[in-house]
Amino acid sequence: MALLSRSRFLACLAAGAAVLAAPAAFAQHYPDRPVKLIVPFAPGGATDILGRLLATGLSDKLGQPVIVENRPGAGTVVAGGIVAKAPPDGYTLFLGASTTLTHNPAIRTSLPYDPLRSFTPLGLVADMGLVLVAHNDTPGRTLQELVALTKAAPDKFSYGSYGTGSSVHFGGEMLKTATGLKAMHVPFNGSSPSLTALMGGQVQLAVDTVVATTPLIKAGKIRPIATLGGQRLPLLPQVPTVAESGYPGFHMDTWFAFLAPAGLPAPIRQKVEKALADVMADAALRQKLVDIGLSPAWGPGSALQERIERELPLMRAVAARSDIRVD
Repeated sequence: MALLSRSRFLACLAAGAAVLAAPAAFAQHYPDRPVKLIVPFAPGGATDILGRLLATGLSDKLGQPVIVENRPGAGTVVAGGIVAKAPPDGYTLFLGASTTLTHNPAIRTSLPYDPLRSFTPLGLVADMGLVLVAHNDTPGRTLQELVALTKAAPDKFSYGSYGTGSSVHFGGEMLKTATGLKAMHVPFNGSSPSLTALMGGQVQLAVDTVVATTPLIKAGKIRPIATLGGQRLPLLPQVPTVAESGYPGFHMDTWFAFLAPAGLPAPIRQKVEKALADVMADAALRQKLVDIGLSPAWGPGSALQERIERELPLMRAVAARSDIRVD
């Protein structure tokens, strides 16, 4: 009986050791087939380009193809739900955004994912600057002049965005709170209709991305007032920030990050995070990001986790104060 008990005990020890060793052994062979990268936006835009550049770099580092799969819809909710339900085996990765992780949870009562519990954070990769722009005939050349004009005639000004609950909607409402700007929000279904309405004079102002606004600014079709981030943008070096325009401390960007489903084994997480860090360290890739209007902003998974935890309550406060809701 004692011999039998001892045999069972040793068998249990062996089984436990096998279980503990399994993730490390699995990671040793990972990846042994193509990896899928879910991008929550349609092909052709800056985010899609970012995803494809990173996928190419990761393919080289991991030794397997990383294939981009575009899954747009519902402000990144569709893609987020797909990734949250995927197996945590390292073969489904996600190019998430601030919209996914800090805006949607602030404005939607029902989501198919939780920003903190449904994903394994792998790293921050890039910021995209936001810009306040004006119709060419809108009076006021500086932000302070514009704020004074809107306060004097609050019913005469409106600003366009590419959708309710979007990063530019949050940026516009934060700008109003910080500066006292008086302008009614007018949501459109995308940057193109919003900026077309601005050029046509249907709205006097708009908040949009540096990627969408720069060609129109350089063509003289709209006028930049201020950028919303903490630093001037390489594509628009002549445009002051909101902080430089007399409102110190203001900072609002949209940003992008790499994630995987929750429960990704630590050895695989470490392997992907190292590969991603190596990709982001490449000077040629970083210059390509700058050229399309993105600011490289590498940070490991721990930095991404901290950013979500820090910004989520702030965005919930903005949504509550400005009554931003989607459902």
